[in-house]
Amino acid sequence: MAKSVISLSTGLEDAEKVTVAFLVAVGAAETGRETLIFLTKEAVRLAVPGVAVGTACEGCPPLIELMKRFEAAGGSYYVCPVCFNAKQLAASDLISGAELNGTVPMWTWIGDDPAVTFSY
Repeated sequence: MAKSVISLSTGLEDAEKVTVAFLVAVGAAETGRETLIFLTKEAVRLAVPGVAVGTACEGCPPLIELMKRFEAAGGSYYVCPVCFNAKQLAASDLISGAELNGTVPMWTWIGDDPAVTFSY
């Protein structure tokens, strides 16, 4: 089965877009795909505990619930180190399943396997 990579550059300034990205990631991970969310720009803040809270819209699942499901399904996060460090965030504060990794490690993770990608 192909791997899935969801690239997310939007943070809570557009909570609905973040929710959609996580819905796609959860769907991939829960159906057995190896799934990676690559966080860039403002989305790197989502990798800091206590940031990804709230519900984007009426009827939308809470973001923290989606993140728990993603982790339970084996999903992982690569957090752009350039973006993360530019915001002067502490690497010791990363959420479970997240690590600072850039584009080369992402391509290494994909390897020669087919990959389905989404970008938000």
